[in-house]
Amino acid sequence: MKKILFINTLYSPYIGGGAEIMFQQQVEELQARGYKVCVLTTGKNKNLIIESLNGIKIYRAEIKNFYWHYGDDKSNNKIMKLLWHLRDIYNVQMKKYIQTVINIENPDLTICHNLAGFSVSAWDVIKKNDLKIVQVLHDMYFLCANSTMFQNDHKCEKQCLKCKLLRYIHKKKSQQVDILVGVSHFVINKMNYYNYFNSVNKKVIYNAQDIKYYNNEKIWDGKGVFKIGFIGSLTKSKGIEWLISQFNKLNINATLLIAGKGEIGYEKFLIELSNNNKIKFLGYVKSSDFYKKVDLICIPSICEDNFPGVAYEASANNIPVIASNTGGMAEIISDQVNGILIDPNDENSLGISILKIYNNVDFYKKLASQSRKQVENLLNIDRMLNEYEIIINDL
Repeated sequence: MKKILFINTLYSPYIGGGAEIMFQQQVEELQARGYKVCVLTTGKNKNLIIESLNGIKIYRAEIKNFYWHYGDDKSNNKIMKLLWHLRDIYNVQMKKYIQTVINIENPDLTICHNLAGFSVSAWDVIKKNDLKIVQVLHDMYFLCANSTMFQNDHKCEKQCLKCKLLRYIHKKKSQQVDILVGVSHFVINKMNYYNYFNSVNKKVIYNAQDIKYYNNEKIWDGKGVFKIGFIGSLTKSKGIEWLISQFNKLNINATLLIAGKGEIGYEKFLIELSNNNKIKFLGYVKSSDFYKKVDLICIPSICEDNFPGVAYEASANNIPVIASNTGGMAEIISDQVNGILIDPNDENSLGISILKIYNNVDFYKKLASQSRKQVENLLNIDRMLNEYEIIINDL
């Protein structure tokens, strides 16, 4: 029986986003397939503690940095953030936890997902123990301190000087990885462009979820209120301001339902920006419940989303999607097939696309009827796990 040590910044119940959801699913499903697995993650606790969740053994390591970067523990102080990132370049203190777990578990290989908090020092410890490394890319952590290549309200056109300095050693260290898995072609191509993981075998494995067909009866017929939805983090980079501004200009029988949370000050700003009783802020809502309420999903990101789960979740519910043509979005949404791709540099492209769908019910129904079929490959968990198993067995 192969034993796998999984390493990721967060683990349930601490969920930062889709990456943590996919990570937990991968861990639990591989254990169900007969692998012996354990997880090393960070926590607010002292030292190293051992827990169990759904039969998974979890090691939570004390974060040896200025704060734990989850939820309300995050710092808004720019100097403190910089100090955090400086320590996260190569966090020597976190190495002892990785070595301790390796000593206890004696794994056959490691699968690393997000390493923020552990830093790339994790790779050195793993290699010192003659273990193979599978590194899974969910974001651009190895290129950017913020993991998004987005700052000052704009997408970064290139790696900035600050990130070049903060990520100077990462390029050399990246050659230690045995297999690099990207959740999209986009994120692999990004690493190739900046000459990361040059000597490493690379593979794209799309995420997958077993999404039930919640929306099998409700397809908008052009009558009544048209319900437009946004679900996700309420941040500037997700284009929520752009969506609100464009919606406010439309004179249509529609509502805009916004699900998700953000920083308190920014949420207040968004509510003031809305100034429209047709826009409703719902706070945190289960995605399966949210898709029952809406006719159209908008993902107007002005950052480069690597592989947003919202896009294929909506499509799986036969809900058309209007999404930015950046990042890995085009690997999920095919223009004029299960949605419309828009250009964040064209301010009016979002409003025009909403009107195009609203004013043409036949076009809307065509998009809706094609949506689930377009993402069927992303609803097949066995396909995803089989691809990971091939890598595990090869190593």
